[in-house]
Amino acid sequence: MKLFPTGEAFDNLFRGFRHTAFHLEVEDTYHTPEESGPFKLFLDGQPDDFAWHRPWLDLIEDVTQAGRSVSRVRVVTVPHVDYTRWGLTVAPLNIAAGEDIRWLPRSLTTDVELPPDDFWLFDDERVVFTVFEEDGRFAGGAETTDRHIVDRCREVRDKVWARAIPHDTYVAS
Repeated sequence: MKLFPTGEAFDNLFRGFRHTAFHLEVEDTYHTPEESGPFKLFLDGQPDDFAWHRPWLDLIEDVTQAGRSVSRVRVVTVPHVDYTRWGLTVAPLNIAAGEDIRWLPRSLTTDVELPPDDFWLFDDERVVFTVFEEDGRFAGGAETTDRHIVDRCREVRDKVWARAIPHDTYVAS
């Protein structure tokens, strides 16, 4: 397993894939320090200029404008926790940058063996599990090309993607 720290090394994963990047998120809440201020603004009903999110959006725009696909499924508990409600308001920015975001109520995954950790699947060839510190800080990624693990993550992706609800449809329901 190859470890990637945060920052440029992790961002380079997105500059280097050829065709597809898929992200599965399985947690209802994340406690990353870089999101704590914007999340508090949301909870307090205050406006956010989303400047904190611009580096990610720029990266996704670059990747998708180059003809590559970035997609994400967020497995969520219903009723939604505050973090999910916030994510629903931030998602349109990601979508405008070129990401395809879908939502999947956890109740629709009872027959799917979800992994305990979030992962990125790049080009159906490698998996990068996202790693968080105990305090919620993003620590980077752990990459593997082990065929068994890649195949398993691809199977999970295919199952959750088939059930996941596109953002606009999910919000409207």
